[in-house]
Amino acid sequence: MTLREAFLHQSKSCAHMGSPLMGRVLGILADRWDPDTALGQKMAEYQGDIGPAGHSLPLRIGGGLHALVLQGKDADLINAYPPNTADDAALESAVLNALKTHEDFFLDWIRHAPQTNEVRRSAALIPMAHVAVSHFDRPIVLSELGASGGLNLMWDHFALDTPKHRFGPEDAALTLSPEWTGPVPPLCSPQVVDRSGVDLNPLNLKNKKGRMALLSYLWADQPHRVELTRSATSVLKAKVEQGDAIDWLEQRLAAAPEGHMHMIQHTVAWQYFPAEAQARGTAMIEAAGANATPETPLAWMQMETDSNTTGAVGAALTLRLWPGDITLNLGRADFHGRWINWAG
Repeated sequence: MTLREAFLHQSKSCAHMGSPLMGRVLGILADRWDPDTALGQKMAEYQGDIGPAGHSLPLRIGGGLHALVLQGKDADLINAYPPNTADDAALESAVLNALKTHEDFFLDWIRHAPQTNEVRRSAALIPMAHVAVSHFDRPIVLSELGASGGLNLMWDHFALDTPKHRFGPEDAALTLSPEWTGPVPPLCSPQVVDRSGVDLNPLNLKNKKGRMALLSYLWADQPHRVELTRSATSVLKAKVEQGDAIDWLEQRLAAAPEGHMHMIQHTVAWQYFPAEAQARGTAMIEAAGANATPETPLAWMQMETDSNTTGAVGAALTLRLWPGDITLNLGRADFHGRWINWAG
């Protein structure tokens, strides 16, 4: 995939996912990207998949543009972004001038993978956790790989509305209401007693800089996502450590307490790990699973891109459980949690 193709693909995807602004911005970049600038040359150095299933270079640029708006650093871009409106010519001029004027900012910004910490992905984690607990009813020690700011580690504080049942506490910090198809997940009560995550570049949502970085990847014409994120932040009490996910997981697996279910989760994060890290992590989890018992079970919840599935939309929901090495393909979900096709 060329960079132009990646911009076009992401442009169509963003428009389809309810952000006409990002569709327009990334369409402009597809047509007007300058490969001869320092930024263009830096982007060209990336190897492998540069699209949404890999490095997500278009989203990195899109997030950087929004960050300039949030920080009040570019008046023309601010005037072209919501709540303001701009015609195509004005938006194009603002975007291209911002890339030129703030090139040093973008050279630093693109070093890090996008971090939406999309709270609506918990709409997939909640039912998967219910399935896991229906197999092994134990208190949960929760570990998240690529946790960003840690918001999705708090899924047990959120409510999930499905057509036939509402899951979650009565005083939930927020309610997720995806378009739901499929049966009702098991009715049980997951109890998280410990939660922690890891990220190469964790966002500290307790300070202004961390919140700004997170909000930059929430598209500017979708204020409802901002509201959900702020509600989730109000109950945040999970620790996210900085480090290599697989090294951290090795220590976390070794420290899993007796009488608990160790539950590993990640959402649209695995794709950013190098192939060797994916292989090592899988082998490590499977080895731990081989030693699991009904008293100390292991669960692996994944909401991830599966680009090898021809014609599939959204992310695959996969749950692996030990003992027994049970693999459950539980359906698919929109990358932003807008819909869940639940297989049960």
